[in-house]
Parts: sequence; C-alpha cells; structure tokens
Amino acid sequence: MTFPKILAPLAVLLLTGSAAIAEVTLINVFEVPPGQRDAAIAAWEKARDFLQEQPGYLSTALHGSLDPQARFSLVNIARWESPAHFADAIAAMRAAGAFPPVDGVVPNAALYEVVRAE
Repeated sequence: MTFPKILAPLAVLLLTGSAAIAEVTLINVFEVPPGQRDAAIAAWEKARDFLQEQPGYLSTALHGSLDPQARFSLVNIARWESPAHFADAIAAMRAAGAFPPVDGVVPNAALYEVVRAE
C-alpha cells in the first residue's frame, strides 16, 4: 500500500499504532544584532545548502520580521522525516563546519510536532 508523502505520518500511525516515526518541525528563532542580518542570512544559506542534501530533509524556509524592533528578526522553519534524521544531519554539519558562526547572532532552536491542526 502506498500513501502520498504528506500523509506518510498518518499512514505510520494507522499501520503501526505508533507515531514515533512521524515527521518533525524545527523552529529556530534568531536574535540578530543590528548590522548582522545579511551575514546571518548568508550563514543560513550555507547551512541550508548542506542540510538539504542530508537524509531525512524535507524542506525549509527562512522568515524575516517586518518589525525592525522584533527580538527575533529571523525565524527558520524546517521539516524533517524524524528527530534522528535531524540529529544526524546536525552532527554532520558541525563536523563539516558548514554553519559558520556570526558575531552576536543567537539561535534558539527546538524540534516540534503538530499537536493540533485545522
């Protein structure tokens, strides 16, 4: 039996009784000091280029705040097939040095699962 990719987490739940393999969402909000936005975006692009080639990667989008006073001026939302895929990709990225640090940029990342949806 095959399922469209978007329904894969539901299919796992229905067929196995477990949602343990369901995809996860990374939400990473960045505190970016004045004058560092372009450097932060360039660093994000390098990380994206590396991560999109890793097993389990599904998608990513970087959002920029319209409010120049916002605490988190950049927000990355990425989808991964599983927490294990994400952890392996991050370990590989760190080992490869694919995400250069940017002075003053503070990332605040966590993995999330959907708990309610429309």
